[in-house]
Amino acid sequence: MSGSASLAQTETAADAETVEPRRSLFGACLAHALHDGYTDLLYVLLPIWQTEFGLSYAGVAAMRSLYYGTMGGLQVPADRLVDRMPIRTALVLSTLVAAAGFCVMALTESFWGLCTGLLLAGIGSSIQHPRGSLLVTQAFGNSARGPLGIYNFSGDLGKAAFPVVVALLLGLFAWRTTASFIAVAGAVVAISLLPILPRAMPVRYDGKASREGSGDRRGFRLLLAIGGLDTATRMGYLLFLPFLLHTKGGDQATVGLSLALVFAGGAFGKAACGWLGEHLGVVRSVVATELATALLIAVTIPLPLTATLVVLPLIGIFLNGTSSVLYGTVPELAPRGDVGRAFALFYTAVIGSGGVAPIAYGALADHMGETLGVLAAALTALVIVPLVLGLRPALVATGSAEQA
Repeated sequence: MSGSASLAQTETAADAETVEPRRSLFGACLAHALHDGYTDLLYVLLPIWQTEFGLSYAGVAAMRSLYYGTMGGLQVPADRLVDRMPIRTALVLSTLVAAAGFCVMALTESFWGLCTGLLLAGIGSSIQHPRGSLLVTQAFGNSARGPLGIYNFSGDLGKAAFPVVVALLLGLFAWRTTASFIAVAGAVVAISLLPILPRAMPVRYDGKASREGSGDRRGFRLLLAIGGLDTATRMGYLLFLPFLLHTKGGDQATVGLSLALVFAGGAFGKAACGWLGEHLGVVRSVVATELATALLIAVTIPLPLTATLVVLPLIGIFLNGTSSVLYGTVPELAPRGDVGRAFALFYTAVIGSGGVAPIAYGALADHMGETLGVLAAALTALVIVPLVLGLRPALVATGSAEQA
């Protein structure tokens, strides 16, 4: 009897070892999809707010920055604030706070109330990224690179779904009613996370990165620079893509189709390149994706409209896919093994780059022309190649030579 009981306990433990990481990944992906959906659905609401409150384009951009800037700027302090809190609790709390922000927007009648709601939603979303990434890393340990790619991909699902749903709702309801539906969706997801996410599970990540020494810090700083430049390349090309298509004879419908093609390729790339980084290695994967990105961006300049549309999904794969390889490398190079803080710093770098880079590329194009602006984005991808080659010693030093 004791032997049978022992065998049953062993099987139960084995089942938990398999199921709990999957539950953690599903819960993290659900939260990521919601919060990234919250981020991009604002594009649908901004024109309505501009009309209702009589805003200039600069005012609209400032309102967008209230959410985006809060989310990006608070990654590190928010992560420190919830550091001692169970990740399950932190993700539920962050989702409830973000949903509360949209609830405030739905109930307010004033411009300043709307701004308060945006700030509150941004605060909630600032917690989700580092905590969700840490949850996946802890659940899968040194095999987390592929799951982190899936987690990265899940955000694109939210970005694709929420703006469409909100646009459809706005055809039926006023924007405040729509905002209330958005808030309810957030509350439902927050409540759903309670049974989905395990209360506690063994931490499988062994901190393979050295916890002391300047090598880790140097490698991690290099990774931050690579992540920032990769984001700059992506934002720069997307900035000029509508104008590039207009010069080829494309209309607004063509622009919408082109963005859908890029994002569809990007979603696939985020899922596939996480796997690629796990099997091909970080350095070779990033070199391959960045060289392909630079080449394909440059090729779209002389191509006719139809051929450009054919190439865009392929561009999306490489343009977005590199990020999954980089996200999967964060735990390996986390200074002193502090993975949560490392993800918070990494997200701060890429979100900050996403805010600044379009301004820099736009200024360059104003002075030197649109074509050189597109080429500048391609050259930015090429700059990453020598930087990622310099990352190899840091990966080897952490014991990740097989990933280098």
